[in-house]
Amino acid sequence: MSEITINAEIRLHIGKQAKSLRKQGNIPGIYYGHGQKNIAVSLPEATLRPLYKTSATHVINLKLNDGSTHSCILRDVQFDPLTDKPIHFDLFGLHADEVLTIDVPVVITGTPKGVKVGGMLQHVMHKIKVSCLPKHIPDHIEIAVDELDINTSIHVKDITVPNVTVLENENSTIVAVVPPTVIKEPTPAEAVVGEEAPAEPEVIAKGRKAEEEGEAEEQ
Repeated sequence: MSEITINAEIRLHIGKQAKSLRKQGNIPGIYYGHGQKNIAVSLPEATLRPLYKTSATHVINLKLNDGSTHSCILRDVQFDPLTDKPIHFDLFGLHADEVLTIDVPVVITGTPKGVKVGGMLQHVMHKIKVSCLPKHIPDHIEIAVDELDINTSIHVKDITVPNVTVLENENSTIVAVVPPTVIKEPTPAEAVVGEEAPAEPEVIAKGRKAEEEGEAEEQ
């Protein structure tokens, strides 16, 4: 478990102030927890960014400008659908003796031998939901894939994470190596199968008709 310390400001005015905060480069958020008072806070966008642009789970030591410190995790970040910039975040307070549910990032290591002979690596699950005590939160779940051959995979039931309970379906695929995709080009013979034979040129048809009419007159 890795820890990171951040400093945040308590928001005294909620509502219209949020828009003003964003213009100043700060992001509004909320700190909450079981049996704890909700605290409206704000962080500079530059401080928030490393918390969600990471392949590791962090326990956050949140230091507020009233002198208090709170242990928490980043529970959620909301983004503007047009700009993709963060517009709000949620911090969930931790209790040392309280089991929590959390999504832990999956990190793939190694190069599958199946990829070396032309196979394609498919990383299916990028996060795995687990439950554990705060002190046992893993930074990430590491999956070694060196021995994966073509048409082989690693499932949830194949992994073991110390001190945590994995909450995913045990048969779910985490990572797999599949055969390369081959697009077959049709051969000339296959290209004409099922096509109608070209009609005879109209000029020939008209010539035959005239010929038949001439024969009928002679008779």
